[in-house]
Amino acid sequence: MTALDLSEYVDALRAHLATAAAAGTEQTRENARLLADTLEPAVRLVVTDALTAMAAEVTAAWDGGLVDIRMRGRDPEVVVVPAPPAADAVPEPDPGPDDDGALARISLRLPESLKSRAEAAAASAGTSLNTWLVRAVAAGLRTPEPPHPGRGPRSWSGFARS
Repeated sequence: MTALDLSEYVDALRAHLATAAAAGTEQTRENARLLADTLEPAVRLVVTDALTAMAAEVTAAWDGGLVDIRMRGRDPEVVVVPAPPAADAVPEPDPGPDDDGALARISLRLPESLKSRAEAAAASAGTSLNTWLVRAVAAGLRTPEPPHPGRGPRSWSGFARS
């Protein structure tokens, strides 16, 4: 996977703007040049948003596969994770009685080392990172945390002198 260099597209937009301004006055051409120079961050953001929307549509239409856009520096990177073979498929966790089937998108920030370990675990399980994380959260919620003895709002610790 390599990052998609958006410079070619930004330069093409800059050239189109200069061509459109060429019919105008010197001030029009100078304004177009200044506008083109300041437009680059906005163009990168809009193109990345369009790529993200396209990746979400492809993922939704693709049975089990995943297309994701990640940022590598200033440029987006397209990541394709194919669906695991049917023979190796692991059943999805039971969603529970109160699940209405709706999906929610969240943003999760992980330390890079933890993200790498999670990606390796997902790859060894033959699943996408998203599927692996959904299963990990579901498993974590199935197993309640044991209470901490001697801790809590009604616990006292220490000593007293009378």
